[in-house]
Amino acid sequence: MTEKETLAQQAYNAIKQKILSQQYQPEAVLTERGLAAEFGISRTPLRSAISRIEKEGVVYRLDNGALLVRRVSVEQLLEIVQVRRILEGAAAARAATKGMTKGLEASRKAMLDCLREDNNMAFDDFWHLDDAFHNAVIDAAGLPILGGLVREFRVTARRCTITRVHDQFSAQAKDHLGVIDAIAEGNPEKARSAMEHHFDNVRIRFLNWLAQV
Repeated sequence: MTEKETLAQQAYNAIKQKILSQQYQPEAVLTERGLAAEFGISRTPLRSAISRIEKEGVVYRLDNGALLVRRVSVEQLLEIVQVRRILEGAAAARAATKGMTKGLEASRKAMLDCLREDNNMAFDDFWHLDDAFHNAVIDAAGLPILGGLVREFRVTARRCTITRVHDQFSAQAKDHLGVIDAIAEGNPEKARSAMEHHFDNVRIRFLNWLAQV
């Protein structure tokens, strides 16, 4: 890559990470001048980075040229959960016909660690383990196109405020272990049901949170 391409990539990664971690809050207003000063780069590579993020629908331009961080609605989040329930349920069933993988074994170990009483895991740490679990199931199923779709869904879901309201992850870990155990047994319907049950629980947690606000 040229130097400008390198700077554009670095700026893209930095801005996207700040949006995902909500250091830039939903509906925050950003300016090119402010971002250029923050990251110490010129407008040319910055505009290239912003253009990519705009095309992804993460930010959009106001009439005055400023950028607004797009809010992900609860409706969008629940739709993502429902679509993933269907697709990843099918992936889990397919994975059960193929057998265990190193990725699934590693995820099983990580989920068991999450159940330790002394485990006080932060959201971002569990998010990476959750990523690894879902990727491991999809990889075991041999569905790389689905993997790309799910990664995009997860990037969008992470931008929704209510995905970050939980700080205890034992329930999710138990759900994941249920899926892995069913795959290890070679039971496609049990694996599908376990994955669907996991997403049903995700949906219930979100709805319970909404009922409290």
